Amino acid sequence: MMDLNNLNQWFKRKPGSSLLGLALDGSRLAGVLVRRTNGSVEIKQSFDAPLTLDPLTAEVELAGREIRNQLEAAEVRERWCAVSLPLNWALTLTVKLPDIPEADVADFLQIEAERGFPYGPEELMLAHSRFRTSTGEQYATLVAILREPVARLEAVLHAAQLRPVTFTLGLTALQPADPDSADGTLALLPGESSVGMQITCGGGLAVLRTLDGAYEQAGAGRELQVEQVAREIRITMGQLPAEVREAIRKVRVFGRDDAAQELAEELESRAASLGLQVELVRDHAPVEHGLKLPRGMAVSPALSVAVRQLAGGPAMEFLPPKISAWKQFRERYSSGKLAYAGAGAGAVALLVLGAFLVQQIRLWHWESKWARIAPQVTELTAIRDQIRQYRPWYDDSVRTLSILKRLTEAFPEDGAVSAKSVELRSPSTVTCTGTARNRDALLRALDRLRAANEVSDVHIEMTRGSTTLEFTFNFQWRGGSPL
Repeated sequence: MMDLNNLNQWFKRKPGSSLLGLALDGSRLAGVLVRRTNGSVEIKQSFDAPLTLDPLTAEVELAGREIRNQLEAAEVRERWCAVSLPLNWALTLTVKLPDIPEADVADFLQIEAERGFPYGPEELMLAHSRFRTSTGEQYATLVAILREPVARLEAVLHAAQLRPVTFTLGLTALQPADPDSADGTLALLPGESSVGMQITCGGGLAVLRTLDGAYEQAGAGRELQVEQVAREIRITMGQLPAEVREAIRKVRVFGRDDAAQELAEELESRAASLGLQVELVRDHAPVEHGLKLPRGMAVSPALSVAVRQLAGGPAMEFLPPKISAWKQFRERYSSGKLAYAGAGAGAVALLVLGAFLVQQIRLWHWESKWARIAPQVTELTAIRDQIRQYRPWYDDSVRTLSILKRLTEAFPEDGAVSAKSVELRSPSTVTCTGTARNRDALLRALDRLRAANEVSDVHIEMTRGSTTLEFTFNFQWRGGSPL
């Protein structure tokens, strides 16, 4: 008998000992081609190139062609790739796990994701990491990425003649959680326009976010705003449970560039007051994910995700699953199913006429019932449509006035901070643009705004000027009904 499982190997090629690691960060694409040999990893090629086309907005074929040109310029011919997604694509939610059976945890996390994220489950790619505190309490950090940009990036890579085997987050590969240690680590990864932050403790991921406003444009260059980064770290630490905060022992800053070195140096004195030790990580460790690496390799998310994939280590996976037509056919007809299907086809043919007769009788039965209730259904449908049409006009939550009231209470009475425009976006995003006398006045106003129970995720999008500071920030409104 033909073995369909073995036959499948002739038609489906799997990644071998070599793999291309890619990391997308803003308008830059970094890549490294690695080969696994007897428990070691050999670096074949590496590159770091700017992208003139945004893979999320440009034409798929054009964006794919640009990536293909960069690979050809670097003489990279490998098709299989492991991709590090931008950290600012990720949405996170931390929930406490109740005392329930292990078999029910997945359903519980799915329900919490539907409640906590502002998108339906069909729009998200979900992953999670669980950790335990020193008191024995268990938490889970849910990480979600919108399915649409992931699918579009996959299409761009296919247009570049690449075949992704994993979509994951580079910072989680650079600083994986240690399942055997209760100590926590705060990891920072300076990027092109923001700083990625991750906190691991108790064998899992506790915090994963980007620190916006970490850089400020200064002429043709950019300046690292260490005070802003330190402030965001203090805010994040203050939001953690006490047992998680006390478990954090060190801060690791990844990178070889000037931003990483400046960040590590400036944070050292500030972290000492919190009992934290700052470590600048310039090179990869000699052994990562069980594989030996060449010494002196600069830290790179692209290299980390590729090595972890070759080692078969656990990862947060955001690559949409694919079920090929050949696999569906094999699962349906492999082994003895093919013989049984042939024998059963004759018996099924004898029952077809009887089945059609039974079906027709049931149709007559239900059509007669439908004829009796059709007028009532039509009337109820019309009422339902009117309710859907006019429901937004009867919202008594006074949502817009509540938002403006909170903004007015947050701004100082002396006019040091004033708003020019307030924009309400669906589903619950509020964007405010205005001017301030100085940055301290603006930060104090944002602190008061964060203290409001209805407000979350306050982020500064833009600041400009020195004498008179122009700003734009946004936040999420949680009070009242959706916008």
